[in-house]
Amino acid sequence: MRALDIGATGMLAQQMNVDTISNNIANMTTTGFKKQRMEFQDLMYQHLSRPGATSSASGTIVPAGLSLGLGVRPAATYRDHEQGTLQITNGEFDLAINGKGYFQVELPTGETAYTRAGSFQPNQDGEIVTSEGYRVLPGITVPADAIFVEINTEGEVLAKLPAQVALQNLGQIELATFVNPAGLESIGDTMFLETEASGQATVGAPGSDNVGTVKQGLLEQSNVDSVKEITLLITAQRAYEMNSNVISTSDEMMDTVNQLR
Repeated sequence: MRALDIGATGMLAQQMNVDTISNNIANMTTTGFKKQRMEFQDLMYQHLSRPGATSSASGTIVPAGLSLGLGVRPAATYRDHEQGTLQITNGEFDLAINGKGYFQVELPTGETAYTRAGSFQPNQDGEIVTSEGYRVLPGITVPADAIFVEINTEGEVLAKLPAQVALQNLGQIELATFVNPAGLESIGDTMFLETEASGQATVGAPGSDNVGTVKQGLLEQSNVDSVKEITLLITAQRAYEMNSNVISTSDEMMDTVNQLR
């Protein structure tokens, strides 16, 4: 019976769906996290009678045919890059992007990663880094004697130094944008890598050429909607149960056949 295998594919697909939803819920409070959603596709069909086939010598045509599907499979996990809520922290080096764009981070391997999580701090040398100590590109160093640091919406990092009236410009934070952000590869720590699917990064100053602006003293929260995720979780659970019922019913039917005398 095909129903046994078909029900099994449905249970496996919904199990992966629950895994995806669980990961979203687990990261509800993760700064800069982007939720994922599962996409499914039906499997190949077994055609017992193809539509449009000739059914007689006189040339009559089969109008619909007879095809049996073989189940479902997970096709992709799409990441939703919709902007999350901006929360006020008043942190001097807490930055949020209002609009499109990603902060650029230099990994220990030399690769450039991209993130929306702007919880930064200066390291022992005054360089602005992530919570893991990775340097935020293009690389800005804050003097040890700086009284305060101001970062405007255009990404300019300005510092107030002793015995100086004017603020000193320390550098410019640049943001990267992509044609297809959903094609970015997740590597954990709310960071992504460029892929062929995402297209090459286009780097620009905040506020220019459709690039978002930078907000100091705020952090972008996760874009996970708890109500929607719980609803999706219940739907996935019901789908899993129905597929398990298909297997149970198929087993009962086979048992009935085995008991025939």
